[in-house]
Amino acid sequence: MTISFDDFMKVDIRCGRITDAQPFPEARKPAIKLWVDYGPDIGVKKSSAQITVHYAPEELIGKLVFGVINFPPRQIGPFMSEALVLGVPDEAGEVVLLTPDKDVPIGGRMF
Repeated sequence: MTISFDDFMKVDIRCGRITDAQPFPEARKPAIKLWVDYGPDIGVKKSSAQITVHYAPEELIGKLVFGVINFPPRQIGPFMSEALVLGVPDEAGEVVLLTPDKDVPIGGRMF
């Protein structure tokens, strides 16, 4: 399926910095609760991410990540996820986070 550039621009993908990461033992699948700062215009949004194979909560603090910030909030167990942190599967299907290869300002929109 082909989409237009206008369709692509409906998805608001921003760069943010993880400010907190906590284990999420209540999740059905192993996950980590994330708090990602998307800058002064957007603020901090929470996300649940199934990234426990490649990441530990303590090593995520300060990491730049990309996330979709204009999905509606979604209840995941006792946690309200407000954004979708983006990743791609490795050879085994486990999530590897999408990150910029240079330091960029938080809140920057992907285009």
